[in-house]
Amino acid sequence: MKKILKPEEGDYYLSPEGYRVFTEQYHLKRGYCCENGCRHCPYGFNKKRK
Repeated sequence: MKKILKPEEGDYYLSPEGYRVFTEQYHLKRGYCCENGCRHCPYGFNKKRK
């Protein structure tokens, strides 16, 4: 079952373009890989290898 978490301090930062970038801390709390190629994915997913 997928979790919906309310982001807390340290879970993301804003890129220079204004996008929300989730950190490894957030991904680990969520507990699964979304397979979107996130910049800080702790699960080792790589879109190019899929």
